[in-house]
Amino acid sequence: MIGRIEARLRLLRRKLSRTHWLLRFLHLSTSEGPANRPGLVMVQIDGLSLEQFNHALNKGKLPFLKRLIKREQYQVHTQYSGLPSSTPAVQGEIFYGIKTVVPAFSFLDREKGEMVRMFEPATAQQVEHELREQLARDGGDALCTGGSSYSNVFGGGADQDEAHFCASSLGWGSALRAANPFALLFMLVANINSVIRILILLVVELLIAPVDVVRGLYNGHNYINELKFIPARVAICVLLRELCVIGGKMDIQRGLPIVHINFLGYDEQSHRRGPGSLFAHWTLKGIDNAVERLWREAAHAPRRHYEVWVYSDHGQSRTTSYFKQQGYTILKAVNAAYAGLDEGVPIAAGRKRAPSVEAQRARLLGGGKARHLIPVKTTGGDESNGKVQVAGLGPVAFAYFPKALEPAELAHAARALVTRHKVPAVVTGRGEEHVRVWTADGEFLLPQQSAELFGEDHPFIDVIGEDLERLCRHRHAGDLTLLGWRKGVAPITFADENGSHAGLTHEETRAFSLLPMDAPLPDSTRGYHRPCDLREAALQHLGRPTPATLPRRAQARRERSQAPHSEQVRVMTYNVHSCVGIDGKLAAERIARVIAQANPDVVALQELDAGRARTGGEDQAQRIAHYLEMQHHFHPHIHVENEKYGDAILTHLPMRIIKSGPLPGHLPGGKLEPRGAIWVAIDLHGTEVNIVNTHLGLTSRERVLQIEALLGDDWLGRLNADQPVILCGDFNCVPSSKGYKLMRSRFLDAQAELKEYRPVCTFYSRLPSFRIDHVFIQPGIQVTGITVPCSELAKVASDHLPLIADLTIPCPDAAFFDEQQGTDDTRDMTARSRVAS
Repeated sequence: MIGRIEARLRLLRRKLSRTHWLLRFLHLSTSEGPANRPGLVMVQIDGLSLEQFNHALNKGKLPFLKRLIKREQYQVHTQYSGLPSSTPAVQGEIFYGIKTVVPAFSFLDREKGEMVRMFEPATAQQVEHELREQLARDGGDALCTGGSSYSNVFGGGADQDEAHFCASSLGWGSALRAANPFALLFMLVANINSVIRILILLVVELLIAPVDVVRGLYNGHNYINELKFIPARVAICVLLRELCVIGGKMDIQRGLPIVHINFLGYDEQSHRRGPGSLFAHWTLKGIDNAVERLWREAAHAPRRHYEVWVYSDHGQSRTTSYFKQQGYTILKAVNAAYAGLDEGVPIAAGRKRAPSVEAQRARLLGGGKARHLIPVKTTGGDESNGKVQVAGLGPVAFAYFPKALEPAELAHAARALVTRHKVPAVVTGRGEEHVRVWTADGEFLLPQQSAELFGEDHPFIDVIGEDLERLCRHRHAGDLTLLGWRKGVAPITFADENGSHAGLTHEETRAFSLLPMDAPLPDSTRGYHRPCDLREAALQHLGRPTPATLPRRAQARRERSQAPHSEQVRVMTYNVHSCVGIDGKLAAERIARVIAQANPDVVALQELDAGRARTGGEDQAQRIAHYLEMQHHFHPHIHVENEKYGDAILTHLPMRIIKSGPLPGHLPGGKLEPRGAIWVAIDLHGTEVNIVNTHLGLTSRERVLQIEALLGDDWLGRLNADQPVILCGDFNCVPSSKGYKLMRSRFLDAQAELKEYRPVCTFYSRLPSFRIDHVFIQPGIQVTGITVPCSELAKVASDHLPLIADLTIPCPDAAFFDEQQGTDDTRDMTARSRVAS
């Protein structure tokens, strides 16, 4: 009843929603179909390394993401960015599955003979066109096909109307740009909270800006660049972020299959102030709040069942600029090496620093005013004397010579750069059989000697040599590749910045992904995944309406069941409300995901349909068991023609049915719903454990009759006292009721038996107020943990929360835990149950 009321209130709220009317007023299309279709919101936090992410979590800068980990069963994964560790390369791999799509953010386009940068629309469009053609030849599909893309380098397959603030399409998509002024005004009014937020944060940023300028001047930065950075920072850290949230929330309401949003604020601040700076971490609070708003919108989406995945493309490393270290630019150093000045000719100190990338991304907002407010060069090259060109943004630079050089000449120039000009490493061998790396310590080969160059402790030493070789052989790579870091050398950057990326340091290449625990990441023994693995997981999630993670859960169960001390068993009881959530959506997949995340051995389910028209005619017990890779027994309390309604027991352990049948009911004046029970025996490694699942009536008198029947000789009364029994289900009785007290006369309440644990209510799921779901155990069975999942998924999937009990069965044929192990396990399980509940 409560669930139906909430579902109707949700429907009414959708009809009155500002976003609902905004979509109609803007004439934006919606994706119609079953409400349980999978959807995905991917949030990229640009430039945030795993180290800085963990630091921000510990310092309270990311409170909502921390909550996802603690309460929503999200898990942090290590992600290797690949090379170059820059946004275009990572997004090319995620969107199109192609590694090292560009050699760097800035490079010489050898076909055009021009220096380009990836935030130039023409360059981004050309590269993306090549990616689409290659993917079409391979028969693949771009990740964002049918969805939308915000603040990315590439549209990722999204239609032109759905690519917003991307380098390949500046500003809003064409559909919103073509909207009439009244529609845009209505959009502002409908999002008045976001507008107020933008105005407040703009004022805060402008108040902070003078302090930031003074610090920049104190550290020797150019005052003109400091002043230009103020509007760029405000545009990126506040305005662009809020516009992306507004657009993303609309697309979630529209039901687009995938929405990909990139938040650039942290990366922008890190380039200027360093990855660990207070200003950089201050922007993470705003990003965390933006993710929370998107997540809550996704949790109440009417047209799809969305998941929200958060990840970073790469990290940043604290660096010193080459200009500051040497007193001249890297271009002057390469010119000297090319001209043979390493023979003793002095070099005049350069006065012009290499350009930085800041303010480029503010132009993503589009429009002539943004471009005039924050002017930037349209070409990406450094200063050039007409002989040598150098593309250097970050700790990787490319030297392009006006004529082809012999290998001996390239080696000569490389030795000059690493000895006289203090470049940490120079790579030669583009187009040759062997790739050689020159350092002050000598010559090395790739990928054979990667460990000697970058250290055996590098987290990705097994692949980084191959990736560097691929980068240096890219058709747009330089004749020489200059690296700002190697083992034993402090990292430097060839641009004017305090934080940099694109290189090979631990922090640059070690990104993260924050995904639900059952996200379908490919199994890997390496301990990390890379962008193409994240792409595969996203496509698998979108392409299948079933939880793609459950085989991994089944494997985890098998591993646990094969472990020593096999008397441990995890039992779950769960009233699934015919798989209809409190949002009104029919989704057996959600129920299966809730179960899979808990990883139980035995599952007792109540209120299941089979062949009923109201739930699409499917056998819900069979479907859930199929998802979980479990066997099941189903007992219908109601059986009218082909329609059934009842309870089931699922398990991966050997199981045999002992009895299933009706329970007596009391008829005070009208017919009550028939009730029943199902009794199975599971083989727990040689010990037979009796499991009974039931769903009792709504009135006190009928419950007492039903409990008396269960305790009588027709049911459990015929068992010997030494036979393990677990009786669970929805008893519809609270601890103060007669039925509960009658059960306690024979059995123990698992929740009440766990020391230092306060029993938790399971009904109603949104606001648990009643403890009517129980796991009763025979004396002698030990309770080592209780869990009541309270994630958003569990709260919405049914009107009950599941109850999970970790039990130790007194198996006479199995060795018990030693005392110390048992104490440690009890302590761990108790702590886990406190956190989960």
